[in-house]
Amino acid sequence: MSSTNNSNNNTNSTLTFGSFLTQRRKRLELQMKDFAADLSFTTVYICDIEKNRRPAPAPIVLEKMCKLLSLYGEDKYLFYDLAANTRNSVSADLKDYIMGNDVVRLALRKAKELGATEEEWREFLERLYVERGVIG
Repeated sequence: MSSTNNSNNNTNSTLTFGSFLTQRRKRLELQMKDFAADLSFTTVYICDIEKNRRPAPAPIVLEKMCKLLSLYGEDKYLFYDLAANTRNSVSADLKDYIMGNDVVRLALRKAKELGATEEEWREFLERLYVERGVIG
């Protein structure tokens, strides 16, 4: 179950949304001015985000950034988590799911209230993977 273990742990390190964005953009050899233009932003605005002087943009822009940066799976989850950290909020890819499901909100509140451990959450995920026939 290695893939789910990394996303949250990486957000606790020195990696920031801005540094992740910079690293990924450069790895793909995307010039900042072209990247900014593709998003209909100024180069200064993207530079400010990369230097952590501005929070991550709106969820619709994050999705477009994911496409431009070819982010999928765990990398995309990390991208959303780092973006949420800049706004002290829930990751954009989870907000609608959480708010649209009463039982999910209840489960999260009860897990918090009862002090569910990381290990208990990992066991829950493992059971879910097994039941769905997914390799985690």
